[in-house]
Amino acid sequence: MQRHIIAALAAGLLATPAGAETTLRIMSFNIYGGGANDGKGVEETVAVLKAANPDIVGLQETRIEGDDCTAESCPAGGPSVAKEIAEALGYYYYDQTQENVALWANAILSRYPIGAASTNDLGVPIDVNGQTVWAFNIHLDDEPYQPYQLLGIEYGPAPFIKTEAEAQDWANQTRGPAMDLLFEDMKASEGAAAVFVFGDFNEPSEHDWTEAAVAAGQQPVTVEWPTTHRLSEAGFVDSYRAANPDPVAKPAYTWTPQGDEKDPEDHHDRIDFAFAKAEGLTVKGGWIVGETGPRTDLAVDPWPSDHRATLAEISF
Repeated sequence: MQRHIIAALAAGLLATPAGAETTLRIMSFNIYGGGANDGKGVEETVAVLKAANPDIVGLQETRIEGDDCTAESCPAGGPSVAKEIAEALGYYYYDQTQENVALWANAILSRYPIGAASTNDLGVPIDVNGQTVWAFNIHLDDEPYQPYQLLGIEYGPAPFIKTEAEAQDWANQTRGPAMDLLFEDMKASEGAAAVFVFGDFNEPSEHDWTEAAVAAGQQPVTVEWPTTHRLSEAGFVDSYRAANPDPVAKPAYTWTPQGDEKDPEDHHDRIDFAFAKAEGLTVKGGWIVGETGPRTDLAVDPWPSDHRATLAEISF
């Protein structure tokens, strides 16, 4: 059973004074079935979350990949591990069980009480010491995957492409409907003290595919990726890039800790995000959480996932 307490009681006993600063650690983490895709229990995933110590976290892939998983179709199998992880941490949780184009085995965990979900199951209100914040959590389609299309890497039936305009068009076709659902649900957060969007976007950041990144050989072309750009246009801040603005010095690859970055059949990139929007927002720090190595700011070994996580500390 998911844990809830009466918001009015929390507000009455724990209300934040007007004008006081609230500081939260926010995290997005694709947990790869809680490690179950590699035959692991949730203990390593719990250890990651204890080390990162987030107040609110969006989890993706709380269930395992199904037996018939292909690039074009990969239904989830088995039960969600969100409850087990939340109980190990002493957190509240919400399993996002609705099936739609913006979800794939998602859950939201919080140190604070969670309320009723938005219409399309993409977000929940959270009572942070009497203030309402909203946390939205999405997992977008990975096929067709435009970096692979641009680099001539086989993945599903999509054609190879060459230009920024082609990449944007394919990205909008692939993830535009899911983003429409997100923006529809975010109407419920009007008036909130803060709004967060977590997710495995399966699309890179507009702030990472820059001219400087191309000149450094990190990316093949410049692309203003539409999914992250749409959130930026709506006033959201990419928390990691706000704290680490140079994509050449800190490329922050969340996909993937597995394999060789020089492998011509893959392309390492940042596709996992924690966006934030609030009046007086300050990003105090942003970190990549992963295995010990040069791409990680906060190392936890053994590492249980095929994604690294992104973590930020913000205040408002």
